[in-house]
Order: sequence, then structure tokens, then C-alpha cells
Amino acid sequence: MAKSKTAFVCNECGSDYAKWQGQCNDCGAWNSLSEVRLGGPAGAGAARSGKARGGFAGTVSEARLLGEIDLEELPRFSSGAEEFDRVLGGGLVPGSAILVGGNPGAGKSTLLLQTMCHLAANMDALYITGEESLQQVAMRARRLGLATDRLRLMAETNVEAIIAAAENHRPRVLVVDSIQVVHSDDLSSAPGSVSQVRECAAFLTRFAKRTGTVLFLVGHVTKDGSLAGPKVLEHMIDCSILLEGGHDSRFRTLRGQKNRFGAVNELGVFAMTEQGLREVRNPSAIFLDRSSEPASGSAVMVVWEGTRPLLVEIQALVDDSALGNPRRVAVGLEQNRLAMLLAVLHRHGGLQVGDQDVFANVVGGVKVLETSADLALLLAIVSSFRDRQLPRDMVIFGEVGLSGEIRPVPSGQERLSEAAKHGFRRAIVPKANAPRGEIRGMQVIAVSRLEEALAAVE
Repeated sequence: MAKSKTAFVCNECGSDYAKWQGQCNDCGAWNSLSEVRLGGPAGAGAARSGKARGGFAGTVSEARLLGEIDLEELPRFSSGAEEFDRVLGGGLVPGSAILVGGNPGAGKSTLLLQTMCHLAANMDALYITGEESLQQVAMRARRLGLATDRLRLMAETNVEAIIAAAENHRPRVLVVDSIQVVHSDDLSSAPGSVSQVRECAAFLTRFAKRTGTVLFLVGHVTKDGSLAGPKVLEHMIDCSILLEGGHDSRFRTLRGQKNRFGAVNELGVFAMTEQGLREVRNPSAIFLDRSSEPASGSAVMVVWEGTRPLLVEIQALVDDSALGNPRRVAVGLEQNRLAMLLAVLHRHGGLQVGDQDVFANVVGGVKVLETSADLALLLAIVSSFRDRQLPRDMVIFGEVGLSGEIRPVPSGQERLSEAAKHGFRRAIVPKANAPRGEIRGMQVIAVSRLEEALAAVE
């Protein structure tokens, strides 16, 4: 009998090796290699028999000219929640595979159960639960007041049985909660291993592509907050979204990390209530829930998340350091960028904070990944260091270069319009982002150097 071929795949970067070793040569991670089966005897026998006949196993696809391909709009349909549709790129695409991740208790199962109960009213839907019993899911649906008369529910962890049930019911939407507990009888490894997760996800994805079923896979997260085995699944799925939110806050953010059918890094905001997750139509309002008492070190910036602007408050605290090596702490921002901006502030702004502890925080738990927050962060640091309050009706955005220049950011006009709708009357923006026409009720201060921005707030 032919022997199955195996390889060892790194869980962190996806590199593969012929034999096990303690450290991955590509990413340097230790003890991250897991054994994966490449092919079984049956597959090898089929390949050999095909070659023996002088042909190829399977059918041969026909190549088409690029210009002959029909460019009709993909037949999307709504999930029932506008914020969810926004993150997905406008709705659900038939045949797409979507991976939903998040911390325990973030609300992944609640969000999908609400979505499935809404969709089941108009189409066939099947919910596979592998971690909870049928009674537990039914209790949650009753507590949330959801319609339970149309949604089909099944408790199963065997991928062959799941596919058989899906072939029988032919649902338009299928949820598997979660992919880490699903296993295949053809593999001897334990559920949750790299080989099981990869093969089961590939099996389910092939079914979704073949039948046009929308597939939702629920994934666990690791200790650092990333999806477990992301490199194993990221090339198979069409969309990867992460539901974030702490237990001390009732707000949840749904962020798109990969999307073949829409914008990447799109953000949707939900509020956890007794009736489940509810959409937040105006997320800028919750991120701008500022203190009634004015305080130094606080600034409002406009960040671009996916396809819309968001107004977010950023806070900075500069204090005398009791240590020989002052601390630099950034929450919601990139740590290395904070250190770089402090060097620019010293060189081109004439402000020395080398002996000060500097703490920066984005209010509301938002993670700012773009460079438009540079100028607002620096002005908040200056405000805290000098103990001078910035005007509460001022909004700031712009990228700061190493030579002290203020560089433009995308969608400047839309950012200013969003700030004007929320009552802001002054704005400090890059000179290249100055609006062509006057924005009613707003004074725009266009700057090209860091020195000009500092002079504008003195």
C-alpha cells in the first residue's frame, strides 16, 4: 500500500518543511511546526491510473478570452444588518466563504444566529453547532426574541456528515460554529490541528463554491488576538472579519481584514444589548463621548475606515519620568510610530520630551492604522506637555514626515464634511487637503510644516 505523504507547516507564516524542526527558518517562531497530510493512497492511485491510460484524471477546463467574460453584477443579498453588509462589501455573495473570528464572549454566535434567523424567513438556512447543544442555542434564540420557526439547526462535528446534511437540505446560507471542532474521518490528527482545520475548511469551501452556498466559518483567536491558524485558512476563504470588543464595553467593532468583494479594513459598529447586537448607525457619536470638563492633552481627529470617515478622540499624557529610560506607551496606535513622531517633534518643533513619560490612547478602543493621526497625536502631546487645552470645536488630521512636512491624506474633503456635520467649526489640515470651496461654518487652517501647526494652536 502506498504511504501518505506528509509535510510540516508553520502555524505563524505558512512555510512548509520536509521534516520537523524546532524553529521556523522564515519567521523565527519556535515550536510552530505541525504535521499536515499532503495526500492519501487513494489520490496517489487515481493519479497513477490516469497516467497509465495516457490521459489525465478528471475533466479538462476550457480557457476563455478575458473580453468574453460576462461582467454582470454579483447577485448580492442583504444580511439584514447594514453595518454587517458594509463590512462584507455590500451584502452576501453566493458561493463565498466567510471566516468570522473574535475573542470568547465577543458575540460571534449571537451575531450569526441573529443573521440566520432573519435570512431563514426568506430562504433555506442551516446552522451547524459543534460547541453547544441544540438546547443551548434554542435558549439563546428565545432570550433574544428571535423567530425560531424557519431556521434549521443541527449539532454535528463530522465534516462528512455536515456536507451530507447540506446536500440534503440545500441551504442558501450555511454556518459552521466553529471550524476548530470539526474533524474528518480520513485524518488521524485531533480536531483543531492544522491538518484538520485546513482539510475541513477546504472541504466546506469546495461545497460552497460548487453549490453557490454562502458559508460562514467561526474561528477561534489566539492569545495575541489573531485568528488561530490564519495562514492556513487565509488563501481558502473570500472574506475574513474580526469581531472585537472588551467585556468592560457594550460596543463591538466588526472589522474586515480580507475581502475579495469589497473594501479591506471596513469597520462596522454594534452595541451589545439584552436583545442581542444592535447596529450603531452613527459611530462617530459614541467615539466622541467626551468629558464635559475641558482637559489638556485631548484632540479630535478624522480617520478613514474602509469607505467612511470616523471622528475619534485621541488623548496624550506627558509626565516627568522617575526612570532612567522614559516610557513610551501607545494604545490603539503603533508603538514605533509614536517614538518616531517624538523625534520629529524634538527636531522640527523644538520640544524636548526625552526625559518625560509619554502615554497615548485612542478613546473607545478603536485601532488607528493610518498615518492621518500623526498631526493630531503630536498636537495632543504638545497640549499635555504645556498644559494648554485645545479648542473643543477643532478637528485635526494629517501625516507628518521625517523632515517636519505635513503630507496630505486621502479623502480630505469628505473628512471635513463629516466634522462639519458634528458641529466642529475649526480644522487644521495639510495644505494639499485644503478645500477648493468654502465649508459653511468652518474655518480651515491649512499648514505645510509642523512649525505652522504648532503656531496655530498657541
